[in-house]
Amino acid sequence: MNSSKIQAGVVAVGRGVAVTFFVTIAALNGTQLVSDGRYVVPISASAVACAVVLLVPRLRWPVAPIVVAAVTAWWGWIGTLLLALVLYDLAAARRTRAAALCAAAALGANLLGYPPTRLWHQQQYLTALFIWAFAYVVGMWIGSRRRLVRALAADVEHLRVEAQLREEAARVAERSRIAAEMHDVLAHRLSLIALHTGVLATRSDTLPGPVAERLALLRGTSTEALADLRDVLGVLRDPGAAPNGFGAVPAPVPQDVRQLVDDARAASQPIAVTIHGRPEDAPTTHRLAVYRIGQEALTNARKHADGTLVTMTIDYRLPATLVEVTNPAGPPGRAAAVGSGYGLVGLRERVSALGGRLNAGPAGAGSWRLAARIPHPAGTQENGTPA
Repeated sequence: MNSSKIQAGVVAVGRGVAVTFFVTIAALNGTQLVSDGRYVVPISASAVACAVVLLVPRLRWPVAPIVVAAVTAWWGWIGTLLLALVLYDLAAARRTRAAALCAAAALGANLLGYPPTRLWHQQQYLTALFIWAFAYVVGMWIGSRRRLVRALAADVEHLRVEAQLREEAARVAERSRIAAEMHDVLAHRLSLIALHTGVLATRSDTLPGPVAERLALLRGTSTEALADLRDVLGVLRDPGAAPNGFGAVPAPVPQDVRQLVDDARAASQPIAVTIHGRPEDAPTTHRLAVYRIGQEALTNARKHADGTLVTMTIDYRLPATLVEVTNPAGPPGRAAAVGSGYGLVGLRERVSALGGRLNAGPAGAGSWRLAARIPHPAGTQENGTPA
């Protein structure tokens, strides 16, 4: 926005300098070459009037063409340069008929203009026609360039807005995915609580009365919490996802990277995996993030460097969950598959939500590196649970 204002200011200053210069030349030449001194004031007034209509934006059309054409029609070659500015403006604005009419009117009416400065004297109209034609051609070129620049700027702005909308959609989709995953995990654990308390409640006759009452309360509360959780977060599932039955125990979200690696190897993708610590050493949200990072990295490797060895290193231990996936460049001459490019946006949203940092980019020698560091919450024990 600031650059556009600066550019507009520079154009306005340049136009002001050009108009002032041409008007001054016209006034000085007119007052020096006209023999009758009584025409000094009319010539100066005409030049000032032309300067005003050429500098005021609201008067450039249609006042400026009429005034400058009239001045040129009477004073002849004194207004030639000023009319050239008008023809330049008309050409830049694609007003071809108006430009031709102004030139023809000024040249034709000049037959009755002031004789000493008449364009028809010693065939000076040829010089005037050349100047006007040159100004018109330059105006057409400048106008086409301005329209092209505006069109390109509009396209760039459209692409920028579209990219922002796509990134925002990717972030929203990732948030929805996180909510759906947490719904599955929490629903699974609440279902286990409800199941075991129900089993214990069936033996309430062998338990003390207060214990049986608390078991019944715990079972009812867990069942209600499970129903509320499904009502609130269940709507965030993908539209095409098959919902679980209300009475069935929902399956937890896949969070084992080894299964992901085995599936990739079964699809003939070479992978070298190094895992430090146990998945249970990290919180559930970390394990879900590791799974999604590995999934995205393997997918990108298949798209852009199919057949190359992918190296994956995972560390679940304190104080932070670390993930690093690298792969070399694909074979030369092989066309890379085109992806949406917004998978990393979702991953950054997920990792940032956990207080971590995600880095993706070249790693030298044409290889690609995807790494994330997600700090463990304060007070986390070795098994990933709060202390």
